[in-house]
Amino acid sequence: MQAAWKNRNLQLYFGGQLVSLVGTWMQQMAMSWLVYRLTNSPMMLGLIGFTSQAPSLVLTPFAGIIADRANRHQLILITQILAMLQAAVLAALVWTGRAELWELIVLSAFLGCVTAFDLTARQTFMVDMLDDPEQLSTAIGINSSLNTITRLIGPFVAGIFVAWAGEGICFVANAVSYLAVIVALLFVKSNRRVKPATDTKPMDQLKEGFLYVCGNQPIRLLIVLLALIGLFAMPFALLMPAFAKDVFHGNAETLGYLTGASSAGSVVAAFLLTSRRKKANLGSLIIMGCAVCGLSLVAFGFCRFLPLSLLAVAFAGFGSMIVMAGSNTLIQMIVDEDKRGRVMSFVVMAFLGLAPFGCMIAGALANKIGVGNTTVLAGICTALLAVFFRANVTGIKQQVVPSLVDAEIGVTEADEELALAKV
Repeated sequence: MQAAWKNRNLQLYFGGQLVSLVGTWMQQMAMSWLVYRLTNSPMMLGLIGFTSQAPSLVLTPFAGIIADRANRHQLILITQILAMLQAAVLAALVWTGRAELWELIVLSAFLGCVTAFDLTARQTFMVDMLDDPEQLSTAIGINSSLNTITRLIGPFVAGIFVAWAGEGICFVANAVSYLAVIVALLFVKSNRRVKPATDTKPMDQLKEGFLYVCGNQPIRLLIVLLALIGLFAMPFALLMPAFAKDVFHGNAETLGYLTGASSAGSVVAAFLLTSRRKKANLGSLIIMGCAVCGLSLVAFGFCRFLPLSLLAVAFAGFGSMIVMAGSNTLIQMIVDEDKRGRVMSFVVMAFLGLAPFGCMIAGALANKIGVGNTTVLAGICTALLAVFFRANVTGIKQQVVPSLVDAEIGVTEADEELALAKV
């Protein structure tokens, strides 16, 4: 871990991300509160979630092709500038009192398009910043920790700001925060080797990446798992404003506490993954993460006492982060370098592609049966994923172990009890 922190590229990149991600989480929390304040409808929360994530279902495969062919460094710079402009327009509309629901939907869809390219590029750019490929697992863990720490800080600060001065100040803060990561990226040096130009057509490359994923059972299983987590578990975060206002009879600060509790659990999970030893059983951690996340959502859906609800949300955040970061780490370690961009695009597409449909379903169910019952159902489905993963994981160890041994990441005999416990 110390070697990764000494990497100048990572120091610059993570320093800029620390500032920028706080602004991103502030905007996300303020946006959900603004939509619910304007509409008082869980269905509209689901619609905003759908429009912000649905573009990933269509665009991420093409983003993966671009990430494999183009300059990833420049691609990230472009996406960050576009995201900054989106935040600035949003801030101007809110500050002038002209923000309407359709404008919020359009801006969310625009950011969703940008995010489809940004997430894919950033997932693949991580390895380009490293001097030693063996630092990849640690770098992913640090990135997850940074993301969750800012997710803890951002909503908490946003809750205070919204209660004090309204949602507009959060959008202004996010627009300004992008300057930090843009400046940092200008000084980052990519270590990616320049590859010769290819005559392969983009659609042929897309087909090649799809066949590669389908033919690699470990990667295919993990992508399916992430897709189902995105469908069942992630939409509950969009229902938080309804819990804060209608269940706990609070305000934006209450929403900040709930979101912050989830982030606190994610922080613990990220540090656990970052500090674990190479012989740690990652397969068991992923199974445990599914179970903990699901059961915690069930408890949260039933609970009406805020302190206990905060504890349940923290465990839900812990479990979901274990699944997401653990799966991402394993995929990054076993994927072929020349297909990394396309494979990670399918990862983003699976996770964010089904999430919008989960948001719409959760929003519609919440209107019919209430946010509590909807969350209970989501928790049950998520917990069942642990059973699904455990039933399938033992059949793939012969495929995943050789890849991990080649990567020299410390596979032990004990790890071979489960195929995905090899990192």
